[in-house]
Amino acid sequence: MILATVYDTWAQIGNPTPEAPPVSDKILQLVRYFTWFVLLAGIVAIIYAGGRFAWEKWSGGGLESPKMVAGAMIGGVVATSAGTIMNAVIG
Repeated sequence: MILATVYDTWAQIGNPTPEAPPVSDKILQLVRYFTWFVLLAGIVAIIYAGGRFAWEKWSGGGLESPKMVAGAMIGGVVATSAGTIMNAVIG
């Protein structure tokens, strides 16, 4: 009896259409700025690591910068594919 009442009430609610929050345009603008900053930081990291790699090669020191280059490239791949990853996770 109670289950039938709950089912009838649930059936009357319907399927609401999604609506964007009031400040969603500002949030999306902030996300775009953050994406731009992340891509710029990745480019700067690759340039810095490349310069350091050249300096280490020239001065004959230990080669630590190839790890930095690989890390910057992996970070760039993750940063640029974050939207695709989130779409796959959320659905």
